[in-house]
Amino acid sequence: MSFVESEERIALRKAVSELGAKYGTEYFVAKARSGEKTTELWEEAGKLGYLGVAVPEEYGGGGGGIGDLAAVCEELAAAGCPLLLMVVSPAICATVIARFGTSEQKSKWLPGFADGTLKMAFAITEPDAGSNAHQLRTHVRRDGDDWILKGTKTFISGIDEVDAVLVVAIQKTGPVLVVVPTNAEGFTWHQIEMDLVAPEKQFTLFFDDVRLPDDAVVGSPDQGLLQVFAGLNPERIMGASMATGSARLAISKAVTYAQQRTVWDNPIGSHQGLAHPLAKIHIEIELARLMTQKAAALYDAGRDKDAGEAANMAKYAAGEAIAAAVDQAIQTHGGNGLTSEFGLASMLGMSRLSRIAPVSREMVLNFVAQNSLKLPRSY
Repeated sequence: MSFVESEERIALRKAVSELGAKYGTEYFVAKARSGEKTTELWEEAGKLGYLGVAVPEEYGGGGGGIGDLAAVCEELAAAGCPLLLMVVSPAICATVIARFGTSEQKSKWLPGFADGTLKMAFAITEPDAGSNAHQLRTHVRRDGDDWILKGTKTFISGIDEVDAVLVVAIQKTGPVLVVVPTNAEGFTWHQIEMDLVAPEKQFTLFFDDVRLPDDAVVGSPDQGLLQVFAGLNPERIMGASMATGSARLAISKAVTYAQQRTVWDNPIGSHQGLAHPLAKIHIEIELARLMTQKAAALYDAGRDKDAGEAANMAKYAAGEAIAAAVDQAIQTHGGNGLTSEFGLASMLGMSRLSRIAPVSREMVLNFVAQNSLKLPRSY
């Protein structure tokens, strides 16, 4: 892989950055606090082709890879507009359907992913399973030519603004991925009250014998496990990109303030007690970005196993970087860091979430210990 991005990727970043600046932090936070959605930004990004950069060209997309989509996600976050559904809809769901869907399923779903007119959520987490995917209880069974889905999912993003949800369910032969329209009979949900400042809400989903057609199961029913892993690597890559973009924004705010704020005749940024922590975090952000680009390059090259290791490392590094960046940016601003004017306190919840989701830092460390270092499991 090259450590220098292509001219096309650099141009994409510049164009997306300009779009993000058109909306910015104030727009994003205002939408979140009022309970509204970032519909205008999503629709414009879709029309410009940014949401569909990784969708195959024959279905209206840009024909690029997850690295291109990650660049879009990062630049929007760096502009103050971290779109959580980008991590889910075009990254996980579109990728799974593009890789494993039937020709009919690809024709049905991918054009909507390409232009942003379709949003799809992803549901794997369950109340009693936690990080143990082997304990999933949501199951699907055959009933004639149909499928019957029953179970519960929790902490699922954006159900109130999507057209369908891609559900990980269990059948006798193992996991399968099932597309469930949000208007399906027997499908209900309940919003989880959160203190996060984000337009995307969190929900618990209930599937009460939801009847679905034969083509609701993506591709072949015996490929479910491969499909899950095909979706989780892009999820980690995109989560890392959103985190590094937000971290860049936080440090940028801190640097500007440190340059302009003067105490005892000197800018506060001239003092090493502030300059060194900011420099350290800048290094950590760049390292996380590099690992994220490595993970994306490996995934786009079809090296799924290697991409899995890199994607987990990128997610870990990015989560640590954003948490440190927002914390230090607030510290640099002092009391101003907690005011609405400077827009940092509203980033706290999401920055902390990056160390928990879409996979916790502890589970990443478990993965690295067991797979990279070949240490024994404790569970």
